[in-house]
Amino acid sequence: MTKKLITFILAVFVIFALCSCNNASSPPRVSPENDYDEITEEAVEELMANMTREEKIAQMLIIEPSKSGSIPSPAPGGVILFASDFTTPYKTKEFIDSLKSQSELPLIVSVDQEGGRVQRLSSLTAPKATFIPPMYNLGKTGDTALARKTGNVMATEMCALGINLTFAPVLDVYSNPDNTVIGNRSFSESPSTVSAMALSLADGLTEKGVMPCYKHFPGHGDTATDSHLALPIINKTKAQLYNTELIPFKAAIESGAEMIMIGHIALPQITGNNTPSSLSKAIITDLLKNEMGYNGLIITDSLKMKAVTNNYSEEDIYRMAVEAGADILLMPKDPQLAVRVIDEGFTEERINESVEKILFYKIKNLSQTPEYSLSVIGSTEHKNIINQIPH
Repeated sequence: MTKKLITFILAVFVIFALCSCNNASSPPRVSPENDYDEITEEAVEELMANMTREEKIAQMLIIEPSKSGSIPSPAPGGVILFASDFTTPYKTKEFIDSLKSQSELPLIVSVDQEGGRVQRLSSLTAPKATFIPPMYNLGKTGDTALARKTGNVMATEMCALGINLTFAPVLDVYSNPDNTVIGNRSFSESPSTVSAMALSLADGLTEKGVMPCYKHFPGHGDTATDSHLALPIINKTKAQLYNTELIPFKAAIESGAEMIMIGHIALPQITGNNTPSSLSKAIITDLLKNEMGYNGLIITDSLKMKAVTNNYSEEDIYRMAVEAGADILLMPKDPQLAVRVIDEGFTEERINESVEKILFYKIKNLSQTPEYSLSVIGSTEHKNIINQIPH
């Protein structure tokens, strides 16, 4: 990108910072009716006009950074961090700041921080992050105010490190007692409890500067198969999904969800075959977009999981995900190959469709984020809030 374009990007971010000065403790939240839209659309158009095709496609990937802390050029849309990337808070923040400095556009820095057995910040040392109990424990309280405060705690500690996206909350309904891959990651067996608690947690995350990503559409709660190891097959009709699994996702969409993750789950009663939802146009475009009216960002679950790699070539995985309607590919095994597959297989119009959404999301949500001292990590105040959740 040119220096002129970088200057323009910075100017847009300054405008957003000034516009949001009435609520400096939180990042700017924007709705389709908000006055920010005109500024955002102009900024997106300018960015798109000055980006190469390869730069655009790179925005459609969230990848793992190298252990040396480098990301490829052109920079991807974002990175995902795992337990091994977390050391001391100071060194972790330094690592994340270095990653961000390598991208001219705001970099999505994501992590799986749900609570319970899925919380990457638990690898932090000196001090340790506040331990978040399983969401099922939180769900049993039925206390939406506590869920919101829990989201505040989680986001403040992530944001202090420079993380701006968490793949949470889980919207899966715990409808199958043999389900070990989800289990107590779910808030409840009740769709209404999952909806209320998850949306409150998400509000708490957003308030403190971390964006939520709702998962795993269209619902991973009624399966005993771990999609990390094999493809779960759920023989439910669409009517059955609407009665249980889709209720929390419908609530999230109605509340303005901006990112939804698609699970690697086969639904042959709906698709007519065992194509994973993450690669299925019938699930992503027909059901989620067209039927349920969702127009936010759509990201796949990790494309390294055996539910897809056992059954498809890398090229087919990348092609099918984009054909199905996904905007962002999470953890492609070979990012350069993913870029090449998208470049060779899709029109400029299809690429622009996703990249416009990604850039809009970034300008809207990442142009101003709160700054917190690392002293918030594992603080007594945070522990006092979390101790209200049954352990």
